[in-house]
Amino acid sequence: MGVTSTTPVPEPSAQSFTASRWTQGNFLFPTRLVVSPLRVSRVKSRWFGSNDESIAMGKIASVHISTGVLWAEIRIESTGGTDPITSHGHRKKDAQRIRDLIESYQAQARV
Repeated sequence: MGVTSTTPVPEPSAQSFTASRWTQGNFLFPTRLVVSPLRVSRVKSRWFGSNDESIAMGKIASVHISTGVLWAEIRIESTGGTDPITSHGHRKKDAQRIRDLIESYQAQARV
């Protein structure tokens, strides 16, 4: 009789980027963007549970970064026409790193 684990298996080389608590909507539960070779996920915790939305790496059409004085907003759009993943309150350097990771993972998939 086989036993399956109920704990999620972490994805290889996934990197997580957390929004600043000083930005709107992130004080108690800051938004996290998790970038892996397979997908980009936006995880927003709540009092009970969390809200998780993701886009497969092959379905990402564009990455848009809008910067302010201190923080950046990042919008990741898909080719399927679904709602984009939007997250605000990230450091500018983190937003650029997210874009660079997505572009490099997409380039690796094409080779």
